[in-house]
Amino acid sequence: MSFAVPPRMQAMVIERYGGPDVVERREIEVPAPGVGEALVEVACAGINFMDVHTRQGKYATSRTYPVRLPCTLGMEGAGTVVRTGPGVTRVAPGDRVGWCISWGAYAQYASVPQARLARLPAGIGFDQAAASLFQGSTAHYLVHDVAQLAPGMSCLVHAAAGSIGQILVQLARRQGVTVFATASTPEKRAQVSALGADHVLDYDAGRFADAIRSRTGGHGVDVVFDAVGKATLRDSLRATRTRGLVINYGSVSGSLADLDPIELGEAGSLFLTRPRLADHLADAQTVQRRADAIFGELLSGELAIPIAGRYTLDDVLTAHELLEARRQIGKPVLELPRGNGTA
Repeated sequence: MSFAVPPRMQAMVIERYGGPDVVERREIEVPAPGVGEALVEVACAGINFMDVHTRQGKYATSRTYPVRLPCTLGMEGAGTVVRTGPGVTRVAPGDRVGWCISWGAYAQYASVPQARLARLPAGIGFDQAAASLFQGSTAHYLVHDVAQLAPGMSCLVHAAAGSIGQILVQLARRQGVTVFATASTPEKRAQVSALGADHVLDYDAGRFADAIRSRTGGHGVDVVFDAVGKATLRDSLRATRTRGLVINYGSVSGSLADLDPIELGEAGSLFLTRPRLADHLADAQTVQRRADAIFGELLSGELAIPIAGRYTLDDVLTAHELLEARRQIGKPVLELPRGNGTA
């Protein structure tokens, strides 16, 4: 199968870090796939808080997620392979694929390392793949590898109406875990309650910890999933049982820079970890295994990952604004203009 690929494409590019004003829609050259890479005609891209952080320069010095300028935004996408570079054996032109943790998805074409690509099963559309791979893979490793949730345990999910939080609630409930969840507005709390959370709380300036202690007979929960960071992390320690686990996997409110390890001892000999998805997608087999697990639950109806909004290159920054203001419920998706490549 051969595809006609144009020499140039539309893309959202940054050449400096900053606010939404640094993002420009440009016509640039279609990238050539390098060794071990596949060129994908992008149908849909996931819109993530990591895209905001990329724009702001928070990955400029990252060891795990190095970003260099100029950069095409977007670290999650789905589409059709149209060309392959030297050494590519896992995919071929015509394959339907999705990926995350590889930048360049806010464009009509992206060159993606084959080790990051997951094949899409029949029944999973490009929009659903772009809405689920990053958050689904994240929730999967947090629940199964880091927390190792099991029946009879309890957990607290912060930002539970967010795209990862909603999946965490559902996966934890499927593991037979009692789920406490926090969300910032009545609308968000109603959404989380509908997903099956047992106890849905307001943050209430940190008093969620007191409410959880009260409802667990003073013990606290076994595991906390905290993507908020600075605004909640210390109170998350108070909400955790003796020798419990606090997982800080995001910092949307900023990082807690002054945490003294002795606080973990004083809070009950707690374990605190800051995992990253890239370390839990270490090889192509793991990428496909996590994707298959999430896609399988979507297809069976056991997991719901609703698309919160559909955007184009013209209005994608509106989604960024909603994410930064924490007014987004669920996962927004960018739909790319297509039709340049023909089979």
